[in-house]
Amino acid sequence: MTELPTLRQTVENYGLLAKKSLGQNFLLDMNITGKIIRNSLEKQGKNSFAGEEVYEIGPGPGGLTRAILAANPQQLTVIEMDSRCIQIMHDIQEVVGSQLQIVEGDALKYDFTKSSGLPVNVVSNLPYNISVPLLIGWLENMHCFNSLTLMFQKEVADRIMAETGSKSYGRLSVIAQLVCKIKPLMSLNPNCFVPAPKIWSTVLLFQPSEKSVDSQTLKKVEKITELAFGQRRKMIRQSLKSLPELEKLCNKAGIELTSRAEDITPQQYLLLAQMI
Repeated sequence: MTELPTLRQTVENYGLLAKKSLGQNFLLDMNITGKIIRNSLEKQGKNSFAGEEVYEIGPGPGGLTRAILAANPQQLTVIEMDSRCIQIMHDIQEVVGSQLQIVEGDALKYDFTKSSGLPVNVVSNLPYNISVPLLIGWLENMHCFNSLTLMFQKEVADRIMAETGSKSYGRLSVIAQLVCKIKPLMSLNPNCFVPAPKIWSTVLLFQPSEKSVDSQTLKKVEKITELAFGQRRKMIRQSLKSLPELEKLCNKAGIELTSRAEDITPQQYLLLAQMI
């Protein structure tokens, strides 16, 4: 891909100013995008995406796109809403051919579960305004994915990784930690981006847990955590009072009725879900 212009030249050529409405913050340093991919592959115990499929959401000017392609996936599918960035993707496609597939549309409406028969990975500097809804959708279908390598605002990453009992611990922590092994890959200074956001970003690697949680049970976990964390200051004998035989359920799960939402571990929430 040496025949392509630099990322900064690409941005200048297309007059590509980031749109706040699309949650865009562009990463233009190829040293950083390359490091993200190398770190992710290393944590997965491999050195390329050979024989695998990769999705990228919101590729923007294509910095991460180029780094993914350098890792030689069987196919990379980019999903983008910004027509300016679609043309940039076509420029890359002219160089790499059918290895790169382009979808113009809303990633929230895309079906990531349709199988190509290849191991599926998602790698993305997620648009800030849809990062959590996208993640929840992937977590609900984690059995379909080999890995997710995702960049979030540090605050969101902290919530995902939060330990039981901490202020950041919540529904997202419970669901993510039940279905995934999560590893932090790197943190990024705001100055790495154009325009620079006001906060740091964190890249996380998600891999499916060895013991999967079926979709029906996970839906129950989501409902229970919605009730519990919706009234997180209250004891669960109040916030979860709508659950039938709550005291009996809590006894079996080793949960005190005087506990609050943040005191209950992901595994305990799972036990509750499995018993109702």
